[in-house]
Formats: sequence, C-alpha cells, structure tokens
Amino acid sequence: MKADALSPRQLFDGKMHYEIPAFQRPYVWNEEDQWAPLWADVVRVAESRVTADGRQPTVPHHFLGAVVYESKPPVVGDVTRHLVIDGQQRTTTLQLMIDAAQAIIRERGHDFLAEDLEELILNKSSAFREKPERFKLWPSRNDRSAFAQAMDPQEGWVGEHRILAAHEFFSAEARTWLTGRPDADGNKPPGTEAERAAALSATLQDGLFLVAINLAGHDDAQLIFETLNDRGTPLLKADLIKNWVFQHGERVGADAERWPETHWVDFDDDWWRAEISQGRHSRSRIDIFLQYWLTMRLSDEVKTEHVFRMFTEYAAPLMTDSTSTEQLLGELRKDADTYRAFAQLDEGTAEGDFHNRVVETMELAATSPLLLWMLSENHKVPPNQRAVGLNALESWVIRRTLLRRTMKDINRMMVAILKLLDRSKVATAGDTVRSFLASQTADARAWPTDDAMTTELPTVRLYGNVRQARLRTVLAAVEQQLRTEQHENVSLPPKLEIEHVMPQRWHAYWNPEPKLNPEDTAARDRRINTIGNLTLVTKNLNGALSHRPWTDQDADGLKAGGEAGLGKRSLLEKYSLLVLSKDLVRTHPYAWTDAAIDARSIVLTGHICEVWPGPPAGAEPSRSILTQKIDGP
Repeated sequence: MKADALSPRQLFDGKMHYEIPAFQRPYVWNEEDQWAPLWADVVRVAESRVTADGRQPTVPHHFLGAVVYESKPPVVGDVTRHLVIDGQQRTTTLQLMIDAAQAIIRERGHDFLAEDLEELILNKSSAFREKPERFKLWPSRNDRSAFAQAMDPQEGWVGEHRILAAHEFFSAEARTWLTGRPDADGNKPPGTEAERAAALSATLQDGLFLVAINLAGHDDAQLIFETLNDRGTPLLKADLIKNWVFQHGERVGADAERWPETHWVDFDDDWWRAEISQGRHSRSRIDIFLQYWLTMRLSDEVKTEHVFRMFTEYAAPLMTDSTSTEQLLGELRKDADTYRAFAQLDEGTAEGDFHNRVVETMELAATSPLLLWMLSENHKVPPNQRAVGLNALESWVIRRTLLRRTMKDINRMMVAILKLLDRSKVATAGDTVRSFLASQTADARAWPTDDAMTTELPTVRLYGNVRQARLRTVLAAVEQQLRTEQHENVSLPPKLEIEHVMPQRWHAYWNPEPKLNPEDTAARDRRINTIGNLTLVTKNLNGALSHRPWTDQDADGLKAGGEAGLGKRSLLEKYSLLVLSKDLVRTHPYAWTDAAIDARSIVLTGHICEVWPGPPAGAEPSRSILTQKIDGP
C-alpha cells in the first residue's frame, strides 16, 4: 500500500484510466452540498494566485479528501488501469469540473491553457478513439452514457442526469468567474480575464490535492477499505479545539485546570457529542455549534473541514494573556448556553417561532448564526429589535418557500447580513436586517412583495412540491391568525395532517356532467394541490374523509370510513374545531367547486401576507445599504 498527496496533474497525467466498478453506487453529489462548496474553494485558490503578484499565494492549495484505488498490472500499448475502491464521487466531480472549465477557457480564446487541462481528461491516442479508454475516468454502469455525453457531447442525446447537471453547473460558474461578472453583493473577481484563466488552469492542475492510496499488491484490498471507512472513533473538531485551547491557555498563564468545570463544562457530555442530521450528513452538536459560532464571530462562511484551523487563527490573537483568554472563553460559554436553549424557546415569541419554523421545519440551519447573533448575551440586542429582524427573515423564508424560489444563496446572504450588523448599531439591529432584505433585487435574494404573493401564490401547486410539514406550519399559523378574542385560546394538536377538500382522487364523486375534457381535467389536477384546497384535520378524521363527496345527498349509501351517508361537509362540521374548516362549512353548504378553490386561494394568500408581512409597500432599496461594500465570502 502506498499513499501520496497528488494533484490532478499527478493523478491523471499520462495514459491513465480510472474505472469505477459497476457495484459502486451511482453519482449522487449535488449543487448545495458539494458542487457549490467545491467551486468556492477552487475560486478561493485561484483568486489567491491572481492577487499574489509574485509572492506566495495566501491560499496555495485546497485538499479534496482521499481516493483509494488498486492499480492493475501494466500492459504494453494499453492505458494504465486503476480500479477505484473509494472516492468515486470526488474523482467523477473533479473530471467534470476540469472538463467544464477547459471548455469555457477554450471558448474565451485561451487555447494553450485549455490544452493543458485537456491532457487531464482525455487519452488522445487514436487507439482509444470511440472507446471508454479515451476518458481518464469511466464511471459506474448507470452513469456511463451521461458521463460520455457530458465529456464528449453528441447530437440526439435525450434525457436528464445529475452528471449533466453537475457539468452545466461548473460550466456556468466558470463562465461567470472567468468573464468577471460581479456576484450578488457586487464584488468582481480580481485581475484581468487572461490572469484569471491562467490562475484557474493552474489551480485545476496543481492547486488541488487528494490523498491517493494505492492498494496495488495488497492481499486484502477490501479489508483495507473497510478499515479506512468503518473502524475507530474519529476525533471531533471540538476535541482538536479543546486540546489547542487548553495548551494555549497554559502557555499564556491562564488557570486552565479549572476550565473543565467552568468554560468547558458539559461540552463532553452526550447531548453535545450526539450526532444530528443536516441534509445528507450527520455531525455532533458541538462541532455544528462551533461552526455557527465562528461564522457569527468572523462574519464569514466557515467550511466544516476548516473549523479547527479557523478557530485557532481567530482565537490566537484574542488569547494573549490570562485576562483576554478568560474573556473569550466566557463569551464562547455564554453563546453555547444560548445555542443549547434554542429548542426551549417559547412558542409564540419571535425567537421561538423562528427556530421552530425556519431552522427546524424549513430546515434552514444556515440561518442559525444570525439567530445566535440576535440572542447572544454578548450583543444585548433589544427584544423588540430581535423581533423585527427575525420576523422579517422568517417572512422572507416563508414567502420564498411558498413561491418555490431558490434558497441556494442563503449562506452568502447570512454572511452579508452579519457583516452589516457588525458595523451597525445594536439598538437598531432588527431594522438593519429588515432594510437589508427589502433592498435585495437579485432573483436569489428578493423578498417577495404582497403583489407578487397575490399574483403568483393562488395558482402555485404546493402539495407535492412543498413538504407537508412545511405546509402544515403555514396552515397552522393561518389558523392562529383567524382566531379572534372570542375563540378559545387552545393550542393545536402537534400532528395534524394535510387534507384535500376536493380529494386527489376526485373522479369517482366529483366529476360533473358533462364530464370534464382533458384540458379541464389537467387544470383541476393542478388546482386541487393549491393552497385554496388544503386544510388541517386529525389523522382519524383524515381517514374518515377519504375521497368522499361534499354533500350528504351525494354520499347517500356510502359506508366507507365508518360514517355512513355523511359527506365531507358534515364530517368537518361534526368533528373539526378549526376556523379553517368552519369557514369552509359555513360558506359552502351545497358544493365545493373549482371556483371555490380559486377564491379561497386568494383569501388564504391574504391571510398569509398578514401573518408574514413583506417588505414595506413601495419600499425602494436603501441607499445606505446599497452603497456599503459587503465583501462576499
């Protein structure tokens, strides 16, 4: 077994051919979790080279992780073959990124730089023409046709595939960066296009590194693979940070002996070390908190793999003696206690609703650093300003979610807000957040107005496109909004279910005479999944309602569901206590129609706008916000 740190040039130079076995899982990486972070790291290295001006770049390289492969015995005239045991996702992505970049570099007229990159993706010998061996990498069986199309496009190929999406993503990002277009914060990449092209080419050849582990000649490659992936308990980032903090504290004369009972108390208990899911990944709570804390303190995006390094770089200048060390760790401890109390925030408060709705239900953990900033005892934000800022951001999230707008820029936007807060008055922190959101005009950041909501939302297909838990949160909030002082002040059951008033299988009892034509049928199939046709019921009532008709007359003789002869309206009137359902029963005694759905969609959209007020009517982007330079991460 041999392990080396290799650049793409070293890994792919010469007649190399890495084959991913058919039994390996297909390509699963995506934009949010892998492509965008990887491209950001590539750009960081490339821009460091552009601005180096003959000096050593501040970010000379980026570590991609490990690849484990087994080399096959060489054959004269053939490619050098390697079987990829682990790391197939990153090697496939690396090939797609290099190919996309070289195509854009060539498109912009930098042919010599493109040729250098082409050496890393193709074996150009005529002996391999039209064969899989022409590629430096050949993926698992299910991905091969899409990979070949991405790397060597052919006319007539039809279909969608994650590999093609990855190639398109890297092509678009490379073109944007190479041509010098500004990002969402107005920042342009440094240097001329020629300098950027050279830096990008050099980065993709020699600025990225993988630990390449060659198992050639080992008797049991599978055992090595299992040991690499499954054995042992890995150190948390928090373990590394703890060791560094205690050693550094001793060097500056602090009383580190008592820290396990003060500043570091409970960080080693099960709650902090328990792994929780975030997207496709699971990490310990303590590591997640430290990443959020650094993001908040640095006002910069902190990559998971960089937490330890960035903590030491941030903390070292602030821990120069016993007093400063105690101060920093005391602030860390306060913020840790605040973070741990997130789940106990009171429902009905701006903080509690934000955590429950945005962080938990909408699964936007990227907003946690801002929530931590607002609640931090170290900042002392006035409660009314916390409410202003968090309510504004919650509205931004809910409105964009319902209109199915992208959230891909949420990390960068949170960093931009944190940067702005750091140089604004704490006394008006909430106003600062609200003004920033109202000033955004880019598609990835705009705060939907009431006009946008009333124009678009009534016809948006929500059910099936927005997760039921998120729809449940929206409808529950509308229910609370509809209640007046005359209604009982009782909380909603925790697990109410989404019910279609006109059922999804409407053909049996809801098909009028004459029957709907195909066009109207398709329109109804879309309409029944809009907000106007949805309500909340208990699980038991949901089962009883089933696909029943609306009136008792139409339900005559129907016994399914345990309520013979009762239509949906009667069942809702009999069992549901919600205002959402009572309004349905009261206003539609004889029929529930397509027109009724459309009308209710408009009404509910109005209530949603009341629950989550949008940007001030007629608000123009704040000049003070737009003229301040916000450095993107």
